Amino acid sequence: MLRPSADSQYLARNTPGIAQHDAEPQIDVPGMRLYRLGRVQQMLKERSLAGVLLYDPINVRYANGSSNMQVWILHNQHRYCWVPAEGGTVLFDYPPAVHLSEHLETIREIRPARTWTYFGAGDTYQERVRLWADELVDVIRETSGGELTVAADHLDPSGARALEERGCTIANGQEVMERARSIKSDDEIQAMLVSISVCEAGMAKMYENLRAGITENQLWSYLHQVNIAMGGEWIETRLLASGGRTNPWFRECSDRIIRAGELVAFDTDLIGPFGYCSDISRTWFCGPGKPTDEQRRLYAYAHEQIESNIQEMRPGRTFRDIAESSWRVPNEFMARRYGSMAHGVGMADEWPGLTFSDKADMAMPGVLEENMTICVESYIGAEDGNEGVKLEEQILVTPSGPQRLSTYPFDDALLG
Repeated sequence: MLRPSADSQYLARNTPGIAQHDAEPQIDVPGMRLYRLGRVQQMLKERSLAGVLLYDPINVRYANGSSNMQVWILHNQHRYCWVPAEGGTVLFDYPPAVHLSEHLETIREIRPARTWTYFGAGDTYQERVRLWADELVDVIRETSGGELTVAADHLDPSGARALEERGCTIANGQEVMERARSIKSDDEIQAMLVSISVCEAGMAKMYENLRAGITENQLWSYLHQVNIAMGGEWIETRLLASGGRTNPWFRECSDRIIRAGELVAFDTDLIGPFGYCSDISRTWFCGPGKPTDEQRRLYAYAHEQIESNIQEMRPGRTFRDIAESSWRVPNEFMARRYGSMAHGVGMADEWPGLTFSDKADMAMPGVLEENMTICVESYIGAEDGNEGVKLEEQILVTPSGPQRLSTYPFDDALLG
């Protein structure tokens, strides 16, 4: 079990190993699966829903622990899951792969998925969707005592109409899942720490190979290589830029050659072992030489924003309160500041999204809770500026205050 500590890096310093070891505490993966299923079912009961239909592969994995060709399934709806408010889930898997999840205690039944996307069905999709809906409604009735008030996360209009024609009332499944995923168990936090340790190993490999003459793509490839070699899964973006490409932000890496004296900024967006996200940003100076006063000035602002806003992340505070007291972005950087001040993180970026002090009246309703995991963001770059700085830290909300889960050091040369 995790123990509370006043040390903001206590948890990170006690990251478990990846391999099983009989003389050391291990992540209880079956327990983690059951906790997550219990969270989903708690949200369903609170909303008087019979269950939720899940197509998002990250939601499916959260609910029952099964995983199959995650990135491919993101854009091919060949796999889905029914989660009733009571009991195990019913997984409809890609037909040649139904054997993959037979061992999971969270699943009561596995059936071949019925696909009715145009890619899979062509001009027969209307007949396919009728067969899909007939089978699914039978399963819903069987597992819910006949109740047909259900939720769904991603559902094509044809599917929604077919379920409604069979008596279903459909609610917002994204709300169910985002709320469920927001509070982490001890085992989830430890799984996230393993993912972060892999991510930071990849960052170390990047830093080791950062030199004038390497391309942005070459530098970024080291993060992918280490993630895959250490049991990670994929990286959601390619956000790495150098020199003048760092301003404005959100340029993905290219074959541009990095030159001496430039800033190199990146955002990992890495899905590591156990399917947990490591969302960390750093900006480095590419030597030889020393950073300019302007580079140090930008970095100092970004670092101050991160350090200040981390201290806002305490349980019981409303999202509006956090926005109102958050670090105020200087006017010269307002036009190009980051899209949010902070956001939740788990198996991917998650609810909530936290906004800035000048937009406090637009903050979403909600309260920061213990065992939420949050990424605190900063981008500092002027509209007429040459370069910009991106920083981001991943933290856990605890009763004793925010605890850092990411530990990769900031750039000493830029910090001065």
